[in-house]
Amino acid sequence: MRITSYSFGRVIVDGNSYTDDLIILPDRVRPNWWREEGHELRPSDLEEVLEARPEVLIVGTGYYGRMQVTREAEECLRKAGIVLEAVGTQEACERFNKLAEEGRKVAAALHLTC
Repeated sequence: MRITSYSFGRVIVDGNSYTDDLIILPDRVRPNWWREEGHELRPSDLEEVLEARPEVLIVGTGYYGRMQVTREAEECLRKAGIVLEAVGTQEACERFNKLAEEGRKVAAALHLTC
């Protein structure tokens, strides 16, 4: 998987355009990702990530970085042995591509707007 473009509210992954938040798993894209609480990432929002068992989860916290990762979500990922990196979505896209190019098993959970 490769992210070729990101702008406020839109991302292109492997030639496909998405305008809603999404999760990129090592083998597929999960479009229309919605969280229990819009601007908080909780353990219940990460079920598909936990099942996929990536080495690293890159969380794109939004164009302005408004989505927050809860301590409970951080702890849940730590217990599962998944490294968490939470950064603004532009940086998250760049980081995802870099790790994927290195052959790492990486996932991304991207908030595309605020």
